[in-house]
Amino acid sequence: MKRILFLLIALAVAAFAGWYYWQFSQRFSSAPVAGLLPRETIFVAQIPDFNRARDEWQHCDIYQLYREPAVQDFLRKPLGNVPKTNAVSQTLLDIEQLAPENAFIALTSIENNNPKIVGGFHFRGSQEEAERIIGKWRSTLTGQNSSLKRDKVQYQGHEIDTTKTGSFTIATAYDPPWFFATTDAADMQGLLDRADRRSSDPDNRLDKDEAYRAAISRRPSNDVAFFYLQPKTFSQRLAALRAAVGQAPAPGEGTMLEKMRCLTGSMRFENGKIHDVLFLGMP
Repeated sequence: MKRILFLLIALAVAAFAGWYYWQFSQRFSSAPVAGLLPRETIFVAQIPDFNRARDEWQHCDIYQLYREPAVQDFLRKPLGNVPKTNAVSQTLLDIEQLAPENAFIALTSIENNNPKIVGGFHFRGSQEEAERIIGKWRSTLTGQNSSLKRDKVQYQGHEIDTTKTGSFTIATAYDPPWFFATTDAADMQGLLDRADRRSSDPDNRLDKDEAYRAAISRRPSNDVAFFYLQPKTFSQRLAALRAAVGQAPAPGEGTMLEKMRCLTGSMRFENGKIHDVLFLGMP
């Protein structure tokens, strides 16, 4: 009898631990995104849940004030001069249908003055349902431009769709329930490797960086938008420029930018109010 009771208690503890871990991982939704990005990522902005953010925005005090009849009457004349289009409304409806979570866009490198950007989001539904919407956006962007060169490459069970025009490239791929887009095909392969936990360098991830880990610990768990900036690349360029013109600082001195380790910001809604949190990492 005691053994059965002990077994039941152990099972209950294990079930509670599993439930708590799932809740914890859902609340701190930044972890999947940080695990997808290289350690030297310069900037990343993230919206954990687009539909939730839109719903909370429409219930906040500022939006309710905007919807007041007196305010609408005041804005009717200036807004009447703005061309009306259904494209924006349709795009918002498409985004709502995709229900993107962990949507992000990141600047991972600016070597040789060539910015490399990656982005993606976690979509709802099947890949085929998502492609009906994303494919429509892709067709709108590319149009009938004959200078565009499109190619499809198979990589580790994924299909990478690349579009090139001149020196500009955009690569897209699905890794359900993720959709990714990058400005470099090689970056797409690295992104897919990290998403599939196949990377040869498991420590080359943003969530392994000490500055990022210190900053993320100050992030509210219920935010609707978040950004992270690592200014090291800019400070190094500034230091090189100062050295080139003979204005190298004395030991222990430097600009505020050179001393910054990271800068983060987040926004959340609470009782109709907007709350912002900024964190600056310094020595």
